Amino acid sequence: MPRHPERSNRAYRVVARILRPLLYAITRRHWSGQENFPTDQGFIAAANHMTNFDPLTFAHYLYDSGHAPKILAKASLFTVPVLRGVLRGTGQIPVHRNTAAAHDSLDAAMAALEAGECVAVFPEGTLTRDPDLWPMVAKTGVARLALATRAPVIPVAQWGPQDVLGRYKKLFKPFPPKDVTIVAGPPVVLDDLYDRPRDSATLREATDRVMDAITVLLEGIRGEQAPATRHDMRRTAKPAPPSDGTPSDGAAQS
Repeated sequence: MPRHPERSNRAYRVVARILRPLLYAITRRHWSGQENFPTDQGFIAAANHMTNFDPLTFAHYLYDSGHAPKILAKASLFTVPVLRGVLRGTGQIPVHRNTAAAHDSLDAAMAALEAGECVAVFPEGTLTRDPDLWPMVAKTGVARLALATRAPVIPVAQWGPQDVLGRYKKLFKPFPPKDVTIVAGPPVVLDDLYDRPRDSATLREATDRVMDAITVLLEGIRGEQAPATRHDMRRTAKPAPPSDGTPSDGAAQS
C-alpha cells in the first residue's frame, strides 16, 4: 500500500501527519478486507456509525489502505473555525439536509466517483439509535448515489471506536489504547437494480442490501446476531437510550 494515497493533496497529507500518530498511539488496529477496494475506479465505502469518533477511524482505515476518502459530512461542520479549513482543504463534501442545496452533495459525490475517488458515507445519516449500537434503518442517499453512478459499494463495519468516545459522551478515553476492528466486505450486488425505476421501492431495496452487508460484517466482528428487525428512529418518539447508560441528548448527529 502506498504510504500516501496518490489522490491525497498537500492539505490531506498535512492532516494525516498530525492525526495518524495520534490514532496509532490510542488504538490497537485489527483491520482486514482491504483487498475488496477497487484500484481502477471510483467506489463508495459505506460504514456503520456509532460515535463521533468513528469518522476518524474510518478515514484512517481507508487512508492507510491507499485511498484518500471524500467523506460526506453534515454542512454545519463546515462552519466551525479551523475544522472548516481542514474539511475544505482536504476536499470533504458538505451535506445540506432539508435545504434547496441538498442535491449539491450528491452532485459533488458523483463528480468525485467519476474522477476515480473513494467517497465515504454513513448511510444512517447520524449516530445509530439502536440501544446496542447495531446499524439502524438508513436513509436512501447511498442508494441514490450508487444507482446513479453504478459505482461499487463496499460495505465496511467497525467496532471499538465507541470505547474511545462513547455515543453522546463528551469524555475522551484515549488510554489505555483501545482495540478497533474494521472489516471491508465484497461489493454489494446492485446491478439488477440499475435499470429499474428509481422509485421508493428500488431505493429502499438497494439501501437495505447495503445495510444488510454491513450488519453481517459487524455480526462477525462482535460474534453476536443482530436484532431481526432493524431499529427505525422514525417510529420512536425519542432516541433509544445509549447502551453505556448516558442520557441521550437526541441531537447528536454526524
